Amino acid sequence: MVSFEHAPLIDQLARSLEQEVIAFRRDIHAHPEIARTEIRTTQRIASRLREEGLEPRLLDGTGLTCDIGPTVEQSGQSLLAFRADIDALPLQETTGLPFASIHDGISHSCGHDVHTAVVLGLGLVLARMARRGELSRGVRLIFQPAEEVQPGGALDLLAQDVLDGVERIYAVHCEPKVDVGTVGTRIGPITSACDTVTVTVTSAGGHTSRPHLTGDVVYAIGRMITEVPSVLGRRLDPRAGVNFTWGHVQAGSAPNAIPSSGVISGTLRCLDVTAWERAGEVLHETIDHIASAYGVEVSMHHKRGVPPVVNDEDCTMLLEASARDALGANAVALTEQSLGGEDFAWYLTKVPGALARLGTRTPGGTTYDIHRGDLIVDESAILAGIRMLARTATVGGAR
Repeated sequence: MVSFEHAPLIDQLARSLEQEVIAFRRDIHAHPEIARTEIRTTQRIASRLREEGLEPRLLDGTGLTCDIGPTVEQSGQSLLAFRADIDALPLQETTGLPFASIHDGISHSCGHDVHTAVVLGLGLVLARMARRGELSRGVRLIFQPAEEVQPGGALDLLAQDVLDGVERIYAVHCEPKVDVGTVGTRIGPITSACDTVTVTVTSAGGHTSRPHLTGDVVYAIGRMITEVPSVLGRRLDPRAGVNFTWGHVQAGSAPNAIPSSGVISGTLRCLDVTAWERAGEVLHETIDHIASAYGVEVSMHHKRGVPPVVNDEDCTMLLEASARDALGANAVALTEQSLGGEDFAWYLTKVPGALARLGTRTPGGTTYDIHRGDLIVDESAILAGIRMLARTATVGGAR
């Protein structure tokens, strides 16, 4: 059993900060910045942490970390880390909110402003606990840029040693299909690996009346479109959740001319790391085989994106216990696996951790989805996230 002895103090501090943190969220929501341009966002976070007496570390480019409480040497324990992604999407906001984005074509339509507010609020709570001598283990806040691009800003931060001294890492992600006060969790894969694949097919081209005299680019592309997903579905374990979907096709300009080139591109997604690695080999073999059969040349660009987020069992159970203590006995729900990618996965290749889905829907209200310009979140989710994560931070890594 986990004992949350600091829960009353956490809740008192969190509630006293709620309106300030909501205002902070609204400010960065109105001033969104896309991947690797999050200069203002980084400065705003760093400034508020300094006001609290902390010493944030600015990272190369954008983003920052901030340690709170005793060092590893002082406590004899490794740090716990909490990550927030701070970038926005190149997407027009359509909410009509009074604090809607002031930048045309850029918006926080994935909820990263909420993630940032939750982890900032967590830091302010923990800083005040540390000053009272109530924080026995050090915590590192990680405010990460460029989650929305592949292979993700997490790799930039890992190259800057942001996990040095860290034993476990946690994060939340907005879930607008779940009511506020509910947290979705899952042990094992919760999100998918995600790669992009582009295939360029070429031949001499020719007249459609004489397809036997040239490589038929369009026909070969058609076979690739239908066969690649089928082959992957038969060559790989179906339990691995492999999905290949084409999203772009371009070839030719006249109905009676076989074009000399064409391009197709799509995404490869997978819930299992081993199958993800194997899928690339099968993909290459299949494309080459089809090209050979139809006398065309191919050039394939397979861009590795992110691995799946695989939640550690102990970390997930601690988040669940924290959520139940903070939000009620029925606050935790088993969440579905998603074939979306999330670069939090890169941290989990280094240390154990867990990602939880934070309900942001007003009970009885409209159901939204992320990556849509009309996304509206119930801001009471911010306090819920702070209270849950602060409990996780103050009981350490034990179950």
